[in-house]
Amino acid sequence: MSKALIIDDEQQMRRLLRMLLESRGYEVCEADEGQRGLQEAAFHRPDVVLLDLGLPGLGGLEVLKRLREWSDVPVLILSVRDQEATKVQALEIGADDYVTKPFGSAELLARLDVIQRRRGPRHTPEIIAGPLKVDLLHHEAQIAEEALKLTPTEFALLKVLTEHAGRIVTQNQIVKQVWPGQSSDPSEGLRVHINHLRKKLGERGVRIVNEPGIGYRLEVE
Repeated sequence: MSKALIIDDEQQMRRLLRMLLESRGYEVCEADEGQRGLQEAAFHRPDVVLLDLGLPGLGGLEVLKRLREWSDVPVLILSVRDQEATKVQALEIGADDYVTKPFGSAELLARLDVIQRRRGPRHTPEIIAGPLKVDLLHHEAQIAEEALKLTPTEFALLKVLTEHAGRIVTQNQIVKQVWPGQSSDPSEGLRVHINHLRKKLGERGVRIVNEPGIGYRLEVE
């Protein structure tokens, strides 16, 4: 049985979607706000997510962005927002399709079938490299079971390096993932952030090695 996660703050919409999905044999779970939706996604590991954009607290686009850091689960956006710019932004972040409310039941089910056929591999919401653990769901990191106090930029840097632990990550690759779309050259800022990150990691079995003129490598001792 396929699992579907509905993330929508409107109770009547969740009830309608549940009835529709269960009639097609889905096992359904729900969340009425963004952070809870991420937690449900991590716990239930659904086969598809139906995501509203107008959520209280953590908005739908931010939920999608964080979900894409650790999961390739198909995501169908359901929203009253029909502006082209919003649709393009959601698709660029990682949505598989976008349906404007109100919608027809037959169209919704057909689009769900299509995006599930394109389903990619799943990933764990944690990355572990030796004594280092990076929690992608909560944007937290620990080393030797001690919490690291990181800025958002430092966390993004550590995530990229840990994903490729033991391999060189070029400066260009880092810049594209940590500062996407930035027009100015952040290479000097990158060195500063790397130095801060090194100090916070300390001498606890993990170090960031500089590959001159190329990039950096996270090395586990």
